[in-house]
Amino acid sequence: MVNIPAAETRTNGVARIGSQPIALAAVVLVLIVVSAGSIALWRASTGTSPEPDRVVAARQAQARAALASEQLVEKTKALESSQQDSIDQLQVVQDQLQTVKRLLAAQQADTKRLSDQVGELTGAIDGLRQSFASARSAEVSNPPSPRKTSFRPRPRTARGRKPARTPG
Repeated sequence: MVNIPAAETRTNGVARIGSQPIALAAVVLVLIVVSAGSIALWRASTGTSPEPDRVVAARQAQARAALASEQLVEKTKALESSQQDSIDQLQVVQDQLQTVKRLLAAQQADTKRLSDQVGELTGAIDGLRQSFASARSAEVSNPPSPRKTSFRPRPRTARGRKPARTPG
């Protein structure tokens, strides 16, 4: 046997444990067996095992996740459909707006054309009024000269009618 000085045994406790590996392994094995036995005894005394509960809980969580995923997919599809409907309605409104703009432009052009025509007619009426006023003032300043007119009675028929005209 090898003599180990006392100073080394106090400072190097690992070397002491390492010198008897069979005893260490036996102690660890006894601890593991006792732990496993106590766990088995505890499960047997409570009557339930947590593994099936965990499996059931995991399956329920998976089912809820799948249901939530399906609902999310359905809501996403509904949202896409609603969004497409909104886009279609917006396109219809834009088309109607373009039509209204074209009609408004045509109406404005007609209004301008009619306004120009009213202006021209107003100018023509003012011109006629001025011409009529100048003609009246000319008549007032120059009274008409008496004309010599001879009165010739027209021949009448026996019944008082005018004779029929003969061509030519």
